[in-house]
Amino acid sequence: MSTKFQFRAGMRYAKHPEVYEIAHIVEHLAFGANAKYANEQTFEAEFTKNGAYHNAWTSDFSVCYESECADFEWQRILDLQRIAITSPRFNNEELQSEKGNVKAELTGYMNDYCRLLWPRLQQAIGENVPDLQERIKTITNIELKDIREHYRRTHTAHNMRFIIAGNLRHRKREIIKSLNNWDLKPGERFEIPVDELHSSSPILIRRKDASNITFAFSWAIPRKLNPNEVYAMNCLNHILNGTMSSKIFGQARKHGLVYGMGSDLNNSWLNSSWDFDGEVNAESATDLFDLIRKELAKVLEGDIKDSDIDAAKSYATGRYQMGAQTVNQISDYYADGYFTNGTIENYERMPSFIRNINKETIVSLAREFIGNDISALVAVSSVEKSLINELTEKIKFNL
Repeated sequence: MSTKFQFRAGMRYAKHPEVYEIAHIVEHLAFGANAKYANEQTFEAEFTKNGAYHNAWTSDFSVCYESECADFEWQRILDLQRIAITSPRFNNEELQSEKGNVKAELTGYMNDYCRLLWPRLQQAIGENVPDLQERIKTITNIELKDIREHYRRTHTAHNMRFIIAGNLRHRKREIIKSLNNWDLKPGERFEIPVDELHSSSPILIRRKDASNITFAFSWAIPRKLNPNEVYAMNCLNHILNGTMSSKIFGQARKHGLVYGMGSDLNNSWLNSSWDFDGEVNAESATDLFDLIRKELAKVLEGDIKDSDIDAAKSYATGRYQMGAQTVNQISDYYADGYFTNGTIENYERMPSFIRNINKETIVSLAREFIGNDISALVAVSSVEKSLINELTEKIKFNL
């Protein structure tokens, strides 16, 4: 059985910007001392004794607690999840340890150029988030009273959503009864913060030791996509960057321009973004961005072969049939839409969404993203800013 319990309790819900990283530390403390177990070590030993797994993660908006266990012990694991989530005993010793661990984690990200650039890109298009250095500085401000306040305010019944996947036959009533008895205050479901998005000039994060260019660029629109639009964009991303035979990534690999790059869709509560990222050597950057421009221009002009769309549909159908082999795969399918947008799209409907993909929707969406005036490019490198400016110009289109 797989379980996910999500609260809108991420960093954006910190009471003050000075304690921005508080949600991350609450997540780290989630499996520490609680009403039944004196510390993290004893809880961990009990939780994992039959091979069960648990983890937690934090984002701008979410704190999510996950577990996966053998079917025979689902009741025991569900109860341990209840104990951890509803009765933490935050103490100063564990707080100081996890403040150090979170600082080490974020400091490590400073050397991961992809993780370094994405917060800067979010800032560039208007999202109210700090960069990594700013996040690290907030850790020392967090005290035990802040942890308890954040937990009490955010970890409430109305602010929780959950996904449970597994053999649920004759168990649903028992599970629902159990969840209704969790000791959580009613609270409220928090709203997603609203940001005023805008375009930005290109940003270079200069690193002397960065011998290549790690880049990301995004186009955003101020609306959520419907399921048919999501699958159309997924199809386009596959055509452009999905495999070694794709139009951008595949051709770039064929000509020795880039080792890895990709594109993805982020469909959130109020906004959607079309994101590209990758790493390229400085001497190959111009040729790579010429290729990106060439293939995007074709898309904007409607120059997409029906055979390419059919191939992407076939690929998606195969991934669909392979995508429900484990309870965790099923749970993951529902998580993003349900936790972010409150939408539940039945897994069995996926083939109909795939069948509905068509060229007109793909082209229309690409033109909407690129034609909207919300975009930014961020790069980490030791190159001159003038090169980054030139690359940015190559992905500007007059629509």
